[in-house]
Amino acid sequence: MKYEQIDNHLFIHNRQQLVDCLEENSIVIVCANGNVYRNGDQCFPFRQHADFFYLCGIDQANAVLVLCPQHTNADFREMLFIEPTTEKDRQWNGNKLSTEDAQAISGINNVKPYDDFEKTLPAIILSCEHIYMDIVENKQQFSIIRDNNFELYQKLQSAYPLLQYRRLCPILENLRLRKSPWEIDLLQKACLITAETFQDLLLQIKPNLTEYEIEGEICRGFLARKANGHSFHPIVAAGKNACVLHYNINNGICQNGDLLLLDMGAEYANYAGDLSRTIPINGKFSQRQKDLYKICERVFRLARTYYTPGMSCNKIQRIVLEAMQEELLNIGLINKKDIENEKHKFDSVKRYFMHGVAHFVGLDVHDVGTKDTIFDYGMVLSCEPGLYVPEEQIGIRIETMMLVNDQPVDLMDKVPLAVDEIETAMQKNK
Repeated sequence: MKYEQIDNHLFIHNRQQLVDCLEENSIVIVCANGNVYRNGDQCFPFRQHADFFYLCGIDQANAVLVLCPQHTNADFREMLFIEPTTEKDRQWNGNKLSTEDAQAISGINNVKPYDDFEKTLPAIILSCEHIYMDIVENKQQFSIIRDNNFELYQKLQSAYPLLQYRRLCPILENLRLRKSPWEIDLLQKACLITAETFQDLLLQIKPNLTEYEIEGEICRGFLARKANGHSFHPIVAAGKNACVLHYNINNGICQNGDLLLLDMGAEYANYAGDLSRTIPINGKFSQRQKDLYKICERVFRLARTYYTPGMSCNKIQRIVLEAMQEELLNIGLINKKDIENEKHKFDSVKRYFMHGVAHFVGLDVHDVGTKDTIFDYGMVLSCEPGLYVPEEQIGIRIETMMLVNDQPVDLMDKVPLAVDEIETAMQKNK
């Protein structure tokens, strides 16, 4: 891992919160992710299962966490099974975590070799009535890739059919929504890395650069600051490319006079950053670009004020659509007749702003939580209004991460935002 070791009180706290939600006489079993082959003998970069990491902080493949908080044998109440280092591993890939490493990271004293899991489990499981399993329930995460938790569930259901199986996913989703102080600190580090890298870019971007050259500088900035890498594939979209919402081919040319939309986020200790800014490639907005940018900026500044307890993504979305409708009427992109002829409310606005303004952020850049989840203290979400005018080859998005509070907190409030701030920062390298 590149990041600094996390205070294990975070994981101790998370496990205790989970235990408090369980039925009597229960066992929880959560598997780590395995490695996924890319080709030949090469694997994709490893990314830990978010729930597993949330509960123990172990960033290594092929491990199992077992919690049986009411077991009469205290040794069985918290157990962590990890793969030990073999001589072949040490020669080819280096050391895995030692027992002492895993104890220090997780705060779990009883750490055993991974191969002991299957022979230890019957002694624990037969004294329980309920088995909590962490099966993926987010349809966007379903995959043909083998899922260790689902495979284990199938084996256990066959071996122990009369026990009561319970859904762990809804409990962990509810717990993960509200970030603890330790998590907010990790998210702020991800935000800081993202922000500092963006500010580096302001000094480098100029006409005739390729989008992939800029992508390379994003990679360098993240890794140099101890990030794992990207929390999502970065969007580096010049000119008309910015009107493609999930554009990430990043192979275009930055033309003089065009805008460049950057949507990027560092991942630090598996926690995500997410930032969007739109800047003039030559360092100066044209008057038209400035007018459209200021619309997006005004809507952005308005939206930030609503990240308070009791709100939801859908509630903010309606406020933003109403504000954007007024702005588009004022500038003439839509007219009152367009609104009168709408089949569905805000159809005319959605021609120019067609995506959501908010999503939850945490261990995943699109974290647990729905559009109707009611905001509470400690939740972290994106704020990202946009304005896309394909006929003018202009796409604008402004995004930050907000901490829900009575006075909402912008976790990247020091990043240049206003037209003059961006232009001033870009002129420093001229």
